[in-house]
This record gives sequence, structure tokens and C-alpha cells, in this order.
Amino acid sequence: MAKLVLSLNSIIQREYEINQERLVIGRKPDVDIQIDSLQVSGKHALIITMLNDSFLEDLGSTNGSYVNGKLTNKHALKNCDVITIGRHEITYINEHATSDDDIFEKTISIKSDLTSAVVASATTSIDVGMPLCCLSILNGPNAGKEMDLSKALITLGKKGLQVAEIACRPEGYFLTQTEGDNFLLVNSEEIDAKEYKLKDSDLIELAGIKMQFLQI
Repeated sequence: MAKLVLSLNSIIQREYEINQERLVIGRKPDVDIQIDSLQVSGKHALIITMLNDSFLEDLGSTNGSYVNGKLTNKHALKNCDVITIGRHEITYINEHATSDDDIFEKTISIKSDLTSAVVASATTSIDVGMPLCCLSILNGPNAGKEMDLSKALITLGKKGLQVAEIACRPEGYFLTQTEGDNFLLVNSEEIDAKEYKLKDSDLIELAGIKMQFLQI
């Protein structure tokens, strides 16, 4: 079973088995993984687990969440990733976690040159009650194709250039950029690292590809 190893100054303090879908990390006593430090927000971050994979999501913390030294809002965890929250470290141990290459190649790849998008899914299917949505590709060699957003978390973009995630939740579909020096565009306006709730007919420009978010 996958687990999280909490340590401070390289000294292991506690190990937590990942035996539930959601684990909240924070300073409050009622969270699943409590870290008693003023550098940690009351509810600092969330670990979401589906099938063999887990995902870290920062909960708007004051000091941020880091994975392998990089500040992140959302991150698909890989075996031996180190999450830093305040001065504490949490090592993710899961030999069955999906690798980077597998995440980017698990589903459809819209390929060719740097103006092409690489699209992939990393989690299980969405709940039946959610509205069905898709991305319609508007330019490039795959113009006219549609991709159903039938997974709980979709990664899209060009690794090393621009990468973003679309997360499906009961409240809707949320777009967040996870990689790239330039901000992606929605309806010709830049969005920053904060998540954006997608609306029907929104136009997304990412890694040179234009896509339209559509409710089916």
C-alpha cells in the first residue's frame, strides 16, 4: 500500500498509509495529517488518491506547497516525490504510481511539431452525474478533432513548453497551468497559476494550440 513518510530535519516522525481517497494536511488538530508548526496553514494541502495514483493540491496556504523543491498548486505524485510544507518533508512512497512518461502517453497524443498539444489522462472516469464536456481542437494538424473530458484529471500541453490540467469536480471543470514561463490564454486573456472555472464555449490557447471547451 502507498504511504506518506513525515520527517523533520531528516528524522522520520510518522508514517501514514494512504487508505482513503482524501487526506488533508495542516496545522489544525482535526486534519488527517497534522503538522504542528506556525509555517503550516490550518488546512494547508490535500492528497487525492484514485486507483494507483495520488495528487497533491495546495489549499490556498500562506507559505505554499513544494514538490521536489518546486512551488506547485497541483501535482501528480510519483514514487519518492518529496513534498515540502514549511520545514517538514513528506515523502510519497508508491512503487505502482504512474510515471511521467505513462501519464503523457496513457491516452491520446495529438502530435507533430512544437505547435502540437500532448493530451493525457491520469485518473479514473468522472461520476455519471457530471455534465459531459469536450475540447474541440481549432488549429494545427488535428483541427476539427474532439477530445471527451471523461476523466477526473486531464493533463494537456507540451512538456517543457506549457502544461495545464483540467480537473473535474462536482462544482465543474477547473483549468490550472502547471508548467511554462508564459501564461496560457482563455478568451484571449492570460490566466495566472490560480485555477479557472471553465464555462461553455471558452477558448483556450495552450502551447500554440487553440481549443474550445464545450458542454455536450
